[in-house]
Amino acid sequence: MPDATTPAALSSAPGRVHLDAGGSARLLPDAHEAFTRALAEGWADPRRLHSEGRRAASMLDGARGAVAEALGARTEEVHFAPSHAAAQHAAVRAVTLGRRRVGGSVVTSAVERAAVLEASGFAVRRHRSTVEGSTAEHVFVPVGRSGAVDLDALESATTAPGVSLLALQHSNGEVGTLQPLARAHEVARAARVPLLVDAGAAVGHVPVGDDWDVLTADPADWGGPGGTGVLVVRQGVRWQADWPEDQDRWFPGGTNVPAAFAAAVALQAATADRAAQDARRRALVDTIRTQVPLLVPDVDLVGDPVDRLPHVVTFSCLYVDGEALVGELDRAGFAVGSGSACTSSALEPSHVLAAMGSLTHGNVRIALDRSTTADDVDRFLAVLPGAVARVRAALGVESL
Repeated sequence: MPDATTPAALSSAPGRVHLDAGGSARLLPDAHEAFTRALAEGWADPRRLHSEGRRAASMLDGARGAVAEALGARTEEVHFAPSHAAAQHAAVRAVTLGRRRVGGSVVTSAVERAAVLEASGFAVRRHRSTVEGSTAEHVFVPVGRSGAVDLDALESATTAPGVSLLALQHSNGEVGTLQPLARAHEVARAARVPLLVDAGAAVGHVPVGDDWDVLTADPADWGGPGGTGVLVVRQGVRWQADWPEDQDRWFPGGTNVPAAFAAAVALQAATADRAAQDARRRALVDTIRTQVPLLVPDVDLVGDPVDRLPHVVTFSCLYVDGEALVGELDRAGFAVGSGSACTSSALEPSHVLAAMGSLTHGNVRIALDRSTTADDVDRFLAVLPGAVARVRAALGVESL
């Protein structure tokens, strides 16, 4: 079986360095092999009773079991979704509907992914339109300069009457900051409100713990295939579907067995070498965090410097347009992200950075995968000052 831990085994295309692995990491060799095997052996409908169907069902059950073991859940609590966003939408919609008698308010941090924020707003509007006299609200809990949620504000919002759901990410995929989930879960339990945790940026990179009631994860972030997502719902969480009944209760139409199988194999591979990758990538991130402010003037380095993911770093350059800087770095051979991690295709100002009170323009978001080497980082740091200077010169602000 291919070695998934060696950077050389995952080398970048000649002349190119990919530093935008958040939600789109390179497919691990083990996952590629598993996907190919599942295409050959697990192509049938796992709901069918013939041999081919039973083989596919066995592979799907094995995938659920492997993900459950990695996340500390039961196999029957794990569901594969068509995407990470679909898992988040379904979780918010179903749990709030199942708890509509309690109330319709949803509490989220201000830095949740767009999918969670949009689904929460949808759930609140639905409750208002269907329950006479409803005063349901979507309550945004503020964060501090590091991106960590204000726990006092979170407790006040969660313990208010009529809250159906609390959503708080495990860690922020844009700036890397870990959230105080243990305390948040204590608050949620005391208020008898289920806690939805978006662990899309964390699973495969750091232990996620068990401070959650509902959890979503993104295989594409840990080196699994795109086109699938993970939803885990603890037994005892009340929920109700707002979609037509189907044999697959959470995601009608069935599961992409090859994608689910490959995602599970990738998670096993990522978990197996997590400690070594943690140390290696933290060292690279520390280099970037230390050197960028020394090399580029007028830079805002964001995110908690200690309580953070091992592979994510973000900074914003004053007097720079984010789109122009991404293009300049791309021409130099470096793929980086910019803007919010979940809306960067539109290159909109980051709601995460805005909530943190940080500079929202000229943003560079770096997420290292298992292929990133120290030489890649050194090369990036060598070209970054010139790229920023050229963009500033084009905007006529190089002398500011």
